[in-house]
Amino acid sequence: MSLVERTASIPNILIVEDDSDIAGMLVDLMKANGFDAYSVGNGAEMDRQLNRRKFDLIVLDGMLPGEDGFNICMRLRASSSIPMLMLTARREDIDRILGLELGADDYVTKPFNSRELLARVKSILRRSSLSQRREDVSATMTFSGWRIDGNSRQLFDADGDEVSMTTAEFDLLWAFCCNPNKVLTREQLLSMTHAGSAGPIERSIDPHISRIRQKIEPNLKEPAFIKTVRLGGYLFAATVRRLP
Repeated sequence: MSLVERTASIPNILIVEDDSDIAGMLVDLMKANGFDAYSVGNGAEMDRQLNRRKFDLIVLDGMLPGEDGFNICMRLRASSSIPMLMLTARREDIDRILGLELGADDYVTKPFNSRELLARVKSILRRSSLSQRREDVSATMTFSGWRIDGNSRQLFDADGDEVSMTTAEFDLLWAFCCNPNKVLTREQLLSMTHAGSAGPIERSIDPHISRIRQKIEPNLKEPAFIKTVRLGGYLFAATVRRLP
């Protein structure tokens, strides 16, 4: 295997953390487990790194100097589907929910268990990789003017404009399109997509659903597509057509 082939096969992780001790520990942890890892201390340095090289995952501190991690998460998610794991001392449930709603793929609080953090990183990378290679997502499907392309993993609105989605959001919407007009429990959705990552509560899937609704529903107060089924889960109320 050539050096280029070897380098291309190693996941590249960007750690955005202003505490140099934590950043150094995270870089060492990732490298010791077969990943390439770089660390930066703020959003501006992160932007420079993202312009220089491709990363497979960002580990993002929520409490950074200047632009905080939550705002960075929201800003990145508006234009990129790169997986993000938020790592922060903010432990309240509302903060965790906010992080997920802003587009993070997972959320870990400080102080953290290194083995758990590593497991969550691997889980995000695994589902991102598998979802891109999964044979049954090579098709393209349409519903109510929307087009979802399983090969390129892109969603397009009725005007043909791409709508940015996270890995978890795309996997959930794809699962819905593959199972239209069926009640899917949270356990089933987690099993199909791993949208909740490693060992979360089932309700962690709800923020992802909320974000999908914000992107595709014409009226958030009365969702036309993703309907909540009391004590059941969710139902995707749409006529889905698979294109040849």
